[in-house]
Amino acid sequence: MGTKVDVGRLQSISTRLGDAVIDPAMWPALMQDICSASNSASACLLQSDVRTPDVPMTESGREFFKSYFDNRFHENDIRAARAVPLLLAGRQIVSDQDIFSSETEMLRDPLYAHANNFGLRWFAAVGFFAGSALWGFSIQRTIAEGAFEESEKAALASLSQRLTETATLSTAVGRGVLSGITNALAFIKRAAIALDRFGSVIDINPSAEAALGGDIRIIGQRLVISDRRAQAAFNNFLDRLRTASDVDALGVAPIVVRRAGKPPIVVRVLPVDGAARSPFLGARAILILSGFDEGEAEQLVMLRQAFRLTPSEARITLCLAGGKSLEEVAQEMGVAHETARSHLKAIFRKTDTHRQGELIALVSRLR
Repeated sequence: MGTKVDVGRLQSISTRLGDAVIDPAMWPALMQDICSASNSASACLLQSDVRTPDVPMTESGREFFKSYFDNRFHENDIRAARAVPLLLAGRQIVSDQDIFSSETEMLRDPLYAHANNFGLRWFAAVGFFAGSALWGFSIQRTIAEGAFEESEKAALASLSQRLTETATLSTAVGRGVLSGITNALAFIKRAAIALDRFGSVIDINPSAEAALGGDIRIIGQRLVISDRRAQAAFNNFLDRLRTASDVDALGVAPIVVRRAGKPPIVVRVLPVDGAARSPFLGARAILILSGFDEGEAEQLVMLRQAFRLTPSEARITLCLAGGKSLEEVAQEMGVAHETARSHLKAIFRKTDTHRQGELIALVSRLR
C-alpha cells in the first residue's frame, strides 16, 4: 500500500517548527498542518509522566481530547504505559501495532471504545525530549483513514529530532523571558514570583526574596502563607490553575495577606504570555507582592479584607488617608460626627493603631 504521508510537505513544516519557540500560540496551527500532511484527524502534545489538559492540541481534536481528560483516561492510558518504555529505549515513533498483539486486543481497551464515539481509532506518537522530559506528538486517525503503515511511520519519525530541538530551545527561551519579566519587575521594586501549572515556584526575583519571611515562605517550591484566610484563597487559585485549560483566563481577585504587627501584603495574579508560555516550561502565572495601589473600589475591598473592616469603616479609613478630616468625612458620608468617631475607634482597634496619624501612616505604606 502506498504512503498517505506527503513527505515533502512534512519536511517543509518541520522547518517552521521554530516559529513556536517565540510564539507558543503557533503550535495548534503547525500541528494541524502536520495532520493534513500525514492524512490524520488530530494531534496533541503530551508529556510522558505528567499529562495535563493545558497542552497544545489541534482544534479538530479539541472535543476528543477534552473528553479524554474529563473522563480521566490520561490517568491510566494503556498507550502511554506501553509506548513510553519503547520511546525511552530509543524508538522515534510508536503506533498501535507496536503495543498490541492484534486489533481485537486493541479494541477491547475502554479508551478505544471511547475514541470510537468520535470516529477515531488509530494512533501514533512521535517521541521527543524537552530537556530530560519525554514528550509525545500524539496523532489520531479516523477509522476510514486507517492504521499507520511502516513507511508512514518512517516519514513521521523524521520529526523527532526537530521536535526535540524546538522543545529544548523553547524551554531555554521561555525561561529566559520569564526571568526577564521578573527581573524587570524587580527594577521597579515589584516583588514577583513565577509559578508553573502545578503551583510550584519556578522563578523568583530579588525583591520577592527580600519580602519573604515568616508570613509568606517557600517550602519545597511551594508558597506557604501563615494567614489562614489568605492561604485558603491561594489554594482555591491553585486548584483553578491545575484544572483550567490553557486558553482560560485566570481572573483571580487580589489576595490580602494579614500579618501580625505589620502592614498586610497584597498578592496579585498575572497571566504568563508570549515565549514564557512555552508548554515545555509550564509557566502559568506571575504573583506580584505589593501594597494597595489599585483604584478606590479595589482599595476599599482590600482594606476590608486586610483589617476586617465594615464598608463604612473602610470608607472612613480611605478618606482619612486621602487627607480629609473626620468632620469632612462625616459630612460627606451623611452621618453624625459622634457616629464617625465611634467608627474610628473600631478602626483603631482593628488596625492596632491609636491615633489618626498612625492610621494614615499605615495606609500610606500600603499604597
